[in-house]
Amino acid sequence: MALVEIKVPDIGDFDSVAVIELLVKPGDTVKAEQSLITVESDKASMEIPSSHGGVIKELKVKLGDKVAMGSLVALLESSDAPSAAAAPAVPAPSPVAPVPAPAPARAPAPAPVAAAPAPAALAPASAVPAHEPTAPRGQLPHASPSVRKFARELGVPLEEVKGSGPKGRIIDTDIKNFTKSVMSGAARTQAMGAASGGGDGASLGLLPWPKVDFAKFGPIERKDLSRIKKISGANLHRNWVMIPHVTSYEDADITDLEALRVQLNKENEKVGIKFTMLAFVIKAAVAALKKFPEFNASLDGDQLVLKNYWNIGFAADTPNGLVVPVLKNADQKGLVEISAEMAELSKKARDGKLGAGDMQGGTFSISSLGGIGTTYFTPLINAPEVAILGLSRGAMKPVWDGKAFQPRLTLPLSLSYDHRVIDGAAGARFNAHLAQVLGDFRRVLL
Repeated sequence: MALVEIKVPDIGDFDSVAVIELLVKPGDTVKAEQSLITVESDKASMEIPSSHGGVIKELKVKLGDKVAMGSLVALLESSDAPSAAAAPAVPAPSPVAPVPAPAPARAPAPAPVAAAPAPAALAPASAVPAHEPTAPRGQLPHASPSVRKFARELGVPLEEVKGSGPKGRIIDTDIKNFTKSVMSGAARTQAMGAASGGGDGASLGLLPWPKVDFAKFGPIERKDLSRIKKISGANLHRNWVMIPHVTSYEDADITDLEALRVQLNKENEKVGIKFTMLAFVIKAAVAALKKFPEFNASLDGDQLVLKNYWNIGFAADTPNGLVVPVLKNADQKGLVEISAEMAELSKKARDGKLGAGDMQGGTFSISSLGGIGTTYFTPLINAPEVAILGLSRGAMKPVWDGKAFQPRLTLPLSLSYDHRVIDGAAGARFNAHLAQVLGDFRRVLL
């Protein structure tokens, strides 16, 4: 039996992520690739698997710890580890001693020191009337980075939230409860109280969120939102509120393109390559983005950051909700490579194995509902991008060719864009050009 160190693999561009769930305990028998812990970044959560099968001897992390690539997660007694690895495992105690240099990760135990004054700062919790003075804001409330991020996304003032965790630590449930109290009118933030002059309405004059006892009308069932929906929901809310969306619609004639797709699938059937319409749209979108570079950009204050790389995010449906893996350097890849990489990323998404790096760096996104149905819709922009393309189900339509109506297969395009960056004329031109490329795919070469 060999003692194996299980470490955090590559988690993308994050310096560290928080441990939010322990899936095993010492003494548990695990298989290779079985998840040991769940970590959370500001974009998504991911599970860290075991590289070997065996018995967990010791967990080296606890809830709330910050870990990064190479951090020690657990010591595992494994029978399937190479014996050669077992030899270094014996002298490992001396190198392992320094490895607890991650102990400095626990060195943020000074947090307890800051935690001492924190309870005092948290005393005037959400129940405190808005007209009463709040706790001193010079002191930082005791909360993890992920909770602080969650609070920022919802606009929750942490200094007004009372923590229910150990030593007054604020946890995500406290943020949710505070938000519910404010939305129901049971509590108000200090800003609301100041803006409304102490009245019972918010500064925007909105009515409080309806508080209804649904059970009195009939049987109900409560179901917790998935972790993906909790994270994406806050992002979508922010994007919808902060970005002035405009959506432009267009129909692309894909009759010839569909015939080409069917032909290529037949020719490559034996080698297992399957071309989807989305692969063709990604290639066409890159051509359109190069012609209209402001769509491949981000707004940074008063400046527009134009990107000279083309990373296309595409919405992937999973049992827990939609995620957006990113196809990197799409301009440098052909249809075969795009199709293969999309299939790989989609499988990782369904299996819950997307890494943080798989969902970062996007410059433009595509949301395809063609496999489900619908005609047109308004896709929400994925900040900090400035545009997103929605695809619906293709349909046969009679199209006038100048002499007669001809049956043509059309693909509905729904383009949402940030009106601060892109005006209506540019949006219409982009959609029209994209439709032209899809109608005659040879234009991709131009």
